[in-house]
Amino acid sequence: MAASAFEIANRLQQNIERVVLGKPDVVRSLVVTLLAAEHILLEDVPGVGKTLAAKALARSIEGVFHRLQFTPDLLPSDIVGSSLYRSDRQEFEFSRGPVFANVLLADEINRAPPRTQSALLEAMSEKQVSVDGATYRLPEPFIVIATQNPFEFEGTYALPESQMDRFLLRTSIGYPLRSVERDVLSSHRSGEPVETLGPVVTPEEILATQQTVRDVRFDSSLVDYLLDIVRATRSTESFRVGASTRGALSFYRGCQAQAISAGRDYVTPDDIKQMAVPALAHRMIPEGVFQAANRMSVEHQLGELIEMIAVPV
Repeated sequence: MAASAFEIANRLQQNIERVVLGKPDVVRSLVVTLLAAEHILLEDVPGVGKTLAAKALARSIEGVFHRLQFTPDLLPSDIVGSSLYRSDRQEFEFSRGPVFANVLLADEINRAPPRTQSALLEAMSEKQVSVDGATYRLPEPFIVIATQNPFEFEGTYALPESQMDRFLLRTSIGYPLRSVERDVLSSHRSGEPVETLGPVVTPEEILATQQTVRDVRFDSSLVDYLLDIVRATRSTESFRVGASTRGALSFYRGCQAQAISAGRDYVTPDDIKQMAVPALAHRMIPEGVFQAANRMSVEHQLGELIEMIAVPV
């Protein structure tokens, strides 16, 4: 079972890497997030390939993809949909919004006001939306890939803690190596390479693999190790707010998906250590006004904290 799940993960990774060049760790983060049935935040400077990576994942899945550009005038109904009156039937009919997709690209999510951002909370947690007293299930699998530019402040709104807590991972792409950037220039001579990608997995295969992820073995000593890390974030003086129980569960599921992507049906201590910072740092609220705005400082403090915790033998 694990072998077939690994094959799905490997197929996805190889297809995305055809256009997202020189960033295997970023591609693996996307695949791990999808297999864990979670969501991911890509945070980086403009123009390094955040939208490209999201589109590449979406095109690799034989499902519905919607891209939503977040702007200050975007309304919640522009995301989830609204009830429209049909005069011919003399009744209201629900018109589905772009959130009804297998892959939703929330581009520049921090450009929309908090009220609009909150429209995604129920969808990300429950895979459903509620409108006018009625509940509508979203298609499965369902993943939100959100992007934001961390260095632009005019016309942006910081994501609230409740929103950040619904992302399994926060990661960045970064600038490519010179040799890779040369390949990028060459690959774009005849158009956008991502447009040539075709689906390599079906939604049914993704759902089956997500179920396999939940069956990955997690030794009790490693569960204690994971909880030691989570509880340390709550007790250290470096952070005002530590990881939530929701964060701990996402962290746990991410480690299982990480194991599958490595071709194993069991979690190792290395899975936990590799997953800890990208899965927990965005959930931390550090002490100090200046530190709160410094992502690298938070990740560094969390990394030092993790190194102080004994690893099970």
